[in-house]
Parts: sequence; C-alpha cells; structure tokens
Amino acid sequence: MATAVGKKFPNLEVDAMNELGDTFKVNVLEEAVKNNKKVVLFWYPKDFTFVCPTELHAFQAALGEFEKRNTIVIGASCDTPEVHFAWLSTSKDNGGIEGVTYPILADSNRNLSSILGILDITNETFDEATQTIQVEGDNVTYRATYLIDEEGTVFHEGINHMPVGRNVNEYLRLIDAYSHVQSHGEVCPANWEEGKDAMQANAKGTAAYLASH
Repeated sequence: MATAVGKKFPNLEVDAMNELGDTFKVNVLEEAVKNNKKVVLFWYPKDFTFVCPTELHAFQAALGEFEKRNTIVIGASCDTPEVHFAWLSTSKDNGGIEGVTYPILADSNRNLSSILGILDITNETFDEATQTIQVEGDNVTYRATYLIDEEGTVFHEGINHMPVGRNVNEYLRLIDAYSHVQSHGEVCPANWEEGKDAMQANAKGTAAYLASH
C-alpha cells in the first residue's frame, strides 16, 4: 500500500453527478491544474447510510470557507450517478443530501478507488470453477480524503474506518498551512493555525521557535 502523498493524483476521468441531475466526466487532476486551484476530494462508503450524510452536509456548510481558499470540493463513492441523484433529491429530514451543490464522483467501476487502494477488500481469491476473482468485504471505499495542490500533487492523504466521521475544520487548517508554506517559504509546526507563528526550516529556526513557545 503506497501513499499518494508527494505524487501527482491519478490522471483519470470518472463519472460524476450534480444536484441538477446532470451526469458528466470529472478528472480530479485536471480540475486542479486547469483551474489553478486546490482540490479536496473526500470518499465515503455508501449513499443512503448513516455517518455519510453528516459529512456531505458538513462539507457543504464549509463550502464558502473552501472557496475563500481557492479550493474545489468534490465528494466520491462507488455508487452510480443515478443513486447519487436519488440521494441528492432526498430531503435532509429524511436522511438525504438535498442542498449539496458540489459534484459527487460515481466511481461505480471502481477504477479510481482501485488505483488509490482505498476499497475495503479483506481478501481476494481466484475461483477455479468459475474462473472469477471473488472478494471478501463490501468492496466500497473507506473514508479517504485527498488534498491536492494547484499542480495536481497530493499534499495530504487520510483514511478513516467506516464508523469514524471527519472533522472538516482540519482540512481547512491543512490547506491554510500548505498555502502558508507556498507563499512564505516557512514550515508550520504542530497545531499551527492561520495567524500563528511559523518556523524557518533550519536548526536555528527550530531553536528560536521552541525558545519562544
């Protein structure tokens, strides 16, 4: 299991759906590079489940904060575009994601999630009789999150198990920290937040920071 951090995000087109019911193709790498923006891509296991809608609404609620940071939000699961649209058409009161406006990838052929290695397959066996590969596990994605910079390079990758929801503010903090590094050439210490002191990336810088904090 290799990490994607420090590498270009896979150059792959995937079906996507939006709240208007339009199916279209999204290439996450191209979204970053062509628009000269950062991208937060968050995967969740299944539509019409429990923790998932809380996360989709949380990213929606923070959309303005991501936009301020020149960042595009994209959701993703292995459901089909049609199932995404059914969920987008279901009210929040009924466990739906009505009101979500960012695109949601429908990686139903699992091409992108397979490349990223984020499917919950515990075992694969080749069945001689049927000449097929049988998988154990639901073959859906963990709660994987990728932060991608304007050149298409992944600068953060995080994966939660199914029951554990994400903290959207942490991704805003990571984007702030990476943007600070990009614009100031400084590095960001533990628990850094926008407005706090950063450090020079050398021994003197570390000593000076530790001496004063």
